[in-house]
Amino acid sequence: MQDYKTPGVYIEEIPHLPPSIASVETAIPAFIGYTEKAQWKETDDLKNKPWRIESLLQYEQFFGYPDPEKESLTVVFDTTAGKNEVNGKIDETKRSKFLMYYSLQLFFGNGGGACWITSVGNYTDTGGLVMAADLSAGLKQVAKINEVTLLVFPDSVNLATLTDYYDIHTQAIQQCVELQDRFTVLDVYHDVANLEEWELDIKALRDTLSGPTDFLKYAAVYFPKIYSGVDYNYKVVGDQSKDNDDLVKITGIAGVTKLSELLATKNAQYFQAKSAITNIQMLLPVSVAMVGVYAQVDNARGVWKAPANINIANAIRPQYLVTHSEQMGLNVDAQAGKSINVIRSFAGRGPAIIWGARTLAGNDNEWRYVPVRRFFSMVEESVKNATEQFVFEPNDRNTWVRVKSMIENYLTQQWKSGALMGASTKEAFFVHIGLGETMTELDLWEGRMIVEIGMAAVRPAEFIILRFMHKMLAES
Repeated sequence: MQDYKTPGVYIEEIPHLPPSIASVETAIPAFIGYTEKAQWKETDDLKNKPWRIESLLQYEQFFGYPDPEKESLTVVFDTTAGKNEVNGKIDETKRSKFLMYYSLQLFFGNGGGACWITSVGNYTDTGGLVMAADLSAGLKQVAKINEVTLLVFPDSVNLATLTDYYDIHTQAIQQCVELQDRFTVLDVYHDVANLEEWELDIKALRDTLSGPTDFLKYAAVYFPKIYSGVDYNYKVVGDQSKDNDDLVKITGIAGVTKLSELLATKNAQYFQAKSAITNIQMLLPVSVAMVGVYAQVDNARGVWKAPANINIANAIRPQYLVTHSEQMGLNVDAQAGKSINVIRSFAGRGPAIIWGARTLAGNDNEWRYVPVRRFFSMVEESVKNATEQFVFEPNDRNTWVRVKSMIENYLTQQWKSGALMGASTKEAFFVHIGLGETMTELDLWEGRMIVEIGMAAVRPAEFIILRFMHKMLAES
C-alpha cells in the first residue's frame, strides 16, 4: 500500500479486470495469384509479399486491373433469313488465364471484406501461363500471416495439369494442418478436352487428393464453376478509361473485322456490339465466391452456421445442372469420404444455390461439416491468444482457477449465441485443469500447464425427414 503522509481522500484503482477472451476473425482469405502490378512505392515491392486490403479500390491502387482479353472476344452479327441478332462469344481456350481481379469482384459482391493479396508475378512474367512453382512460393509467404483463415487460388484452375492443381492444394491443406488456424477452399479441376464428362473430373479429384481425416478436414470442395455477370476487360493497357476496340473481332458484316471499324461508319451496330460483349457470361471458379459467402454468414449469424442454402450473388447459372440423383454420389462418397459440395439451380429460389456444407472428410462424424471445423479453429485460436498472458505465471491453483474461469466465461457466451448444443452449459462444454485431473507432478516439474476443453458444437440439419401416415378414424 502507498505510504500516505498528507491528510485527505485518496483513490486507488483495481489493477486489472479478470482476463477475458476475444474471438479472432474467422473469414479473412488469402488470394494467391497473378496481378497486373505489385507496387506500393517501387516497382514489384509487393511481389510475393502478402498485402492487406479491404476493397476493390484498394486492390486497384496496389495491384492494378484485369488482363485485357486479346484474341478471345468475338461479336457475331446474324442477318440471315431476316434475322437481326447480335451475340457476343468468348473462346475459353484463348481467354486470359489470370482471374484474380474478376474473382475479387465475386468475393466482395458476396459479402467479403478484409483479405490478403499475394501477387506471385505479373501477366507477362510467364508468357500468359499459370505456374505451380509461383503459387507455391506465394503460399509459403502467406504462412507468415497469422490473421489469414482461408486459402484460395483464383488462377489455379488454369494450371497446365491436374497434378499441378491438386499438388498446390495439397500444400495448402498441409499448411492448414501445421498452423491449425486456416481452411482451404477449392474447385474441381476440369479438363477442357472432357467438356461434358465431368464425372471423370470427380473421379480424378478423389484419386489424386489423398490423406487421412486429420488432413482432409481442413478443406472443402465446391462444384461446378459458375457463369457470372462479371464483365470481360478489353481496356487499353494503362488506361482503364478507354476500351481497346481492336481487341474485339467482328463477324457477319462485310468488310468489318474489328470493333473499332464499326465506330466511324456503323454507329448503331457499334453500340449493339458493345452491349453483346457485356452480356457474355464469364465462367469463374466458385471457390472465390464461397469465401465471400463464408464472410457474409459469419458476420450475419456466426461461424457455426453452415454457409449453405444461399444463392450466390452475381451468379447466372452453374456450369452444369446437377440433378438430385447425381448429387448423391457427390455429397456422399461411401468409399473414400471425399464429399463435394454442389451448386444447384432451383426454380423460384435462385440460379446458383449452395447445396452442401461438407469438408473433404465427409465420412467422419466429428469433422464432416465445414462450420464445425471452422468453429473449432476459431475457439482454438482465440483461447490460444488469450492464454499467452499466463506463460511464466506460477503453475498453481490460483492460476488454474483464473484460466478455467476465463475459458468457461467465453464458452458460455458461445453457448448463449447458439454455437453449442445442450440445455445447460454442463451439457454444452467442459473445461478441466488441475493436478490429478489433467496434470501429474512430472508435468508441474517440467513446466506444463494442461487444459482440456470439450465442446458440443451444433451441426447443420443436412437431412430433414418428414414422415406422413394415414390417420384412421377410431370406431365409436
